[in-house]
Amino acid sequence: MSMAKSSRKLVSCVILDLDGTLLNTDGIVTDVLRTYLFKYGKEWDGRKVHRIVGKTPYEAAAAIVEDYGLPITTDGLLSEVTPIFSKKWCNIKAQPGANRLINHLKDHGVPMALASNSSKENVETKISFHQGWRESFSVILGGDEVTCAKPSPEIYLEAAKRLKVDNSSCLVIEDSLPGVTAGKAAGMEVVAVPSIPKQSHHFTSADEVINSLLDLRPEKWGLPAFEDWIEGTLPIDPWFMGGPVIKGFGRGSKVLGIPTANLSSEGYSDLLAEHPSGVYFGWAGLATRGVYKMVMSIGWNPYFNNSEKTIVSLSLLALLSFLQFTFENFLFTLL
Repeated sequence: MSMAKSSRKLVSCVILDLDGTLLNTDGIVTDVLRTYLFKYGKEWDGRKVHRIVGKTPYEAAAAIVEDYGLPITTDGLLSEVTPIFSKKWCNIKAQPGANRLINHLKDHGVPMALASNSSKENVETKISFHQGWRESFSVILGGDEVTCAKPSPEIYLEAAKRLKVDNSSCLVIEDSLPGVTAGKAAGMEVVAVPSIPKQSHHFTSADEVINSLLDLRPEKWGLPAFEDWIEGTLPIDPWFMGGPVIKGFGRGSKVLGIPTANLSSEGYSDLLAEHPSGVYFGWAGLATRGVYKMVMSIGWNPYFNNSEKTIVSLSLLALLSFLQFTFENFLFTLL
C-alpha cells in the first residue's frame, strides 16, 4: 500500500536512513528504555516514542529526561544507556525488504549512500552485523560528521556531494519526520516508510508514503524494477503461527461483507514485529476440519487504539463460517 503524489522526478541514486528504515531498532530501544525507566519507578509510554524517533542520541536522551522527569542529566543518561545499547546492536534485525532492496540496487549498479543521525561509529558497528551492507554503500555518513543533524538538510547535501551527483537526482528513503523534512529541504525526492504505526497521515511532505520497503516500486523513480512480483503479489519465505479464534463475525465482517475472525496474538508479538502490516495469503489447518486456503491481514485495527498488531483471518471459502470455530485453534502457513 502506498500514498503517492502524481508528479515524480526520475533519479539515479538512493540515499537511505539507517535506524527504523533499514534496521528495526525500535524494539531494542523500547526494551532498553523500559528496563532503564523501571529503576526510577517510571513506566515506558509508547505514545511518546515520536519524541525520539529520527533524533540524534543526545536529543532523544534529552526528551526522555524531560518527558519522564528523571533526576539525571542528559549526559548522565547517555553515559548509562550507551554501553547497554552497544551490547544490543548485534541483535538488531533488518527491516522487511531491507536486504532485498540493498541487493537489488547493488546488483543493478545504483549508487547508494547511508545517512544517519547516529554517530559514524555506531553506524559502522550496526551494519557490521549485516553481511554485505558495508561494501554496498559508496558513502556512509554519521550525524557527528555534519554541523547540524536532521531535520537540517546538511547530511543529505553532503551525501550527494560525496556521491558526486546533483541533489535533484537523489531519492531519499526515510522513516521519520525529521528525516523526511531534511530530504525535502535538500531538494530531493523522498519516500517515507513510517516506523511508528498509524502515523502515515503526518507525512504529507513526502513524495510517497509506503507501508514497508517491500512495497517500494523503484521503476516509479526511473530505477530498475524488482522482478519477483507475480501478478501484483510478492512471494515471501514461509512463516508459521497458530492460535485460537477469539472473535468472529464482528465489525470487520460487517464492513467487508464476508466472514472474518480475530486470532490471538499472544506469544507472537516478536514474530509479528518482524513482518509488515498487510494482507498475506496462505493456508489454515484445523485439527477436525482439514486445511483451507486463507487470506490474513496483519496490522493495527483502525477502530481501536491497539498497542500491538492484531491478526484478522478472511476466508476464501464461502462455506467456512468462523462462528462455528470460535476458540478453536488454527495453524497458519503464510506465503
